[in-house]
Amino acid sequence: MAYERWRLRQEKAREGGGPERTAKHRAGGRLTARERLERLFDPGTFVELDAFVTHRATAFGLAERKVPGDGVVTGWGEVDGRPVCGFAQDATVFGGSLGEAHAGKVVKVMELAAKAGVPIVGLDDSGGARIQEGVVSLGGYGDVFFRNVGLSGVVPQLSVILGPCAGGAVYSPAITDFVVMVRGPSQMFITGPDVIRAVTGEEVTLEALGGAEAHATLSGVAHFTAGSDGEAIDLARRILGYLPLNNVEEPPTAAPAAPTATADELARVVPESSDAAYDVHDVIDRVLDPGSLLEVHAGWAPNIVVGFARLDGHAVGVVANQPKVLAGTLDILASTKAARFVRCCDAFNLPLVTFVDVPGFLPGTAQEHGGIIRHGAKLLFAYAEATVPKLTVILRKAYGGAYDVMCSKHVGGDLNLAWPTAEIAVMGAEGAVNILFRREIEAAAAEGRADLRARLVRDYSAQFLNPYLAAERGYLDDVVHPGDTRARLVAGLKLLRSKREERPPKKHGNIPL
Repeated sequence: MAYERWRLRQEKAREGGGPERTAKHRAGGRLTARERLERLFDPGTFVELDAFVTHRATAFGLAERKVPGDGVVTGWGEVDGRPVCGFAQDATVFGGSLGEAHAGKVVKVMELAAKAGVPIVGLDDSGGARIQEGVVSLGGYGDVFFRNVGLSGVVPQLSVILGPCAGGAVYSPAITDFVVMVRGPSQMFITGPDVIRAVTGEEVTLEALGGAEAHATLSGVAHFTAGSDGEAIDLARRILGYLPLNNVEEPPTAAPAAPTATADELARVVPESSDAAYDVHDVIDRVLDPGSLLEVHAGWAPNIVVGFARLDGHAVGVVANQPKVLAGTLDILASTKAARFVRCCDAFNLPLVTFVDVPGFLPGTAQEHGGIIRHGAKLLFAYAEATVPKLTVILRKAYGGAYDVMCSKHVGGDLNLAWPTAEIAVMGAEGAVNILFRREIEAAAAEGRADLRARLVRDYSAQFLNPYLAAERGYLDDVVHPGDTRARLVAGLKLLRSKREERPPKKHGNIPL
């Protein structure tokens, strides 16, 4: 009798919101909560927790509507043979809305992840707070947020948005390390189109307001987008493949894969002319292990490239100016994007490889009034604060304060190299000559000697826009041929893997948020 009762309870728990709601959910090509977890974890490794938990609320008819599991499936399993905790909200049960019991289950598995020192992945698909439970539901969200903050920088936290995520619910994913959204069914917003229309009169669709593309290209809330549930979950698995289980472990390694590019080919990728654009991905692919780059925030602030990659099989974080977008200048969004990524890599022991080709910070009143000073300082702060191995290669331009900010020797760079094409100076030759020789140029123009300015630019470039002045002062450790870059980085990383750096004791720094 006892085993029959157990079997029936197991079946009831697995039904979720029932066959009808489940069929409707699947009709849109979406996986159920348990199917999503089975896709996340290695086959046969998922262990479920709290399958029989139900809500305790009785108002508004909830006493008669108890469903085992209360709209969220929690537990742990393995991803590529490594332990990971996770939860998946079940939209077939109360629309996946969060109440006291639902929140309690999520908090419990988060605390388990903290004790075990393993990542936690949230598969979000929820209508938000359960209105019937009122402030208790809001308290549940607060309990989840508090754990998110406590786990930040301790174990990796990933959020995969597979449906709606509205109101206060958005703040849990926003605190986590990476957010993946599915194009189409997923949305994130604080206030929906109806509220916006009522308050401001603005007309906007759900997709335009909070869809995956909006958050991947405009707000920067989404780090990645995917075309389906399965693709999004597979992406989460791939992200975990670059990260350690926790902040005191090393990231996993893979078999090294050397690029096939020749030394001369790499040298041709970056034009010597400082005005010519190129795609920095062509440098990354020819220096790091080919095909290993997993770009983060690819659609947002594209004037800087950040992402995970491998160098001789070892996971690293990559930061690179992108000359083909805004000439690679640092602006508000690029500074914020790179700073957050640098801090994430530092939290989880990923060495940083920085490729520099930056003419400075983007000028203009919009940038100044938008706080480029404050936002640019975030990147400076992040690099200076980071204690992981920091390897920097100056490809071409490194002008003004942006030279310092992009992991220069002065803010703690451990190995700083430059190509012979590097130009390190306060500004480019044209601007410098216009300031330094303004009177001579004006006098020459009045006398009809129009060639003076061009000659001065050539002379200034030859004398001051080269890497050797910096190398003579030890600001660069070496000037290397492009074809030797990978070997020098591999050797540097091998040396620095045992890096230890003591900092003054303090509660935490005050980054200019």
